[in-house]
Amino acid sequence: MATGKGDSGGKIARIGRDAVRVGTGKTWSEWLRILDRAGASKMDHQEIARYLAKKYQGIGMWWHQMVTVGYEQARGLRERHQRPDGYEISSSRTLGAPASTLFKAWKDPKARLRWLPGEPIDINKATPNRSIRLAWGDGTTRLEVMLYPKGRDRCQMVVQHGRLKDAATARRMKTFWKQRLDQLQEILES
Repeated sequence: MATGKGDSGGKIARIGRDAVRVGTGKTWSEWLRILDRAGASKMDHQEIARYLAKKYQGIGMWWHQMVTVGYEQARGLRERHQRPDGYEISSSRTLGAPASTLFKAWKDPKARLRWLPGEPIDINKATPNRSIRLAWGDGTTRLEVMLYPKGRDRCQMVVQHGRLKDAATARRMKTFWKQRLDQLQEILES
């Protein structure tokens, strides 16, 4: 990962040197120079992305966002996991169970209690065996659970936890979800 001092030898925004060069025609060092010259250190995220969209239309909106986030991280304007509405982390695991079992592990209160005890949730939307959106705890943070079947008896579960208040909370919840998924895996695969 690049540092805030402009080191672009590693990855910025988790996009490697080769990928950014292939995707945009420029290296991270070139993007950092271009955006520094444009005064991006004094712009907010949307202004940087708009600048890139206007000047570099050919690379596409996805790259405008990736270059913007990479610049913000390299220049210390954005922390890891930071988003406009707080912090967001994700955790994933491929488990030896079908999507229907994982869906039930969330939807059924008794099943959920075995691996996620005492955590208040409010399910806002659920698409059977595919996804669940819910409010967490006091409702100020949000979870999105996505299920990706990997054959008949395996499924990847991705838990995204957003609107977290700060980096310390994001780190704590990253650890929390790793432990909870470990527990679920132990229950399902034992």
